[in-house]
Amino acid sequence: MLIKPKDIEIKDVDGEMHTFVISRLPATLGREILAKYPLSNAPKIGDYEIGKEAMLKMMANVAVVRDGAEICLKTQTLIDNHVPDGEALIRLELEMLRYNTSFFGNAGSKGFLPYLLGKISDSLPSIIKTLMDSLQSSSQKNSPASQNSKPQ
Repeated sequence: MLIKPKDIEIKDVDGEMHTFVISRLPATLGREILAKYPLSNAPKIGDYEIGKEAMLKMMANVAVVRDGAEICLKTQTLIDNHVPDGEALIRLELEMLRYNTSFFGNAGSKGFLPYLLGKISDSLPSIIKTLMDSLQSSSQKNSPASQNSKPQ
């Protein structure tokens, strides 16, 4: 059951809007997620699996409405079926963090974290493009042979 449900719209990578119902987190789950989230998602020092676990627990408190019924996104499959892309998922995660904390910008706070999250959210498409470009270039099959190898 969602706590203080709130309808929000999230933009996907193509600029299309999608409606979700976000919720307040139960106290102990909220504490667990907020303890894990910032560090597990920090570049170079984070642990992806811990961040993924926290995301899955948080997304179980997000729903979509289909045929008049709320479907909570309790599994990775439900998330993949109802959230259109990774960019939309990250935007949805940020909205959940904002809705569940005062220090992420709830109630109009203008602190450092809301500013940082806004910058990340605004530049997300270019960050994703850069990462995708670097993945493609690092997996080129026609790279020259290493100078360190000896012919056999």
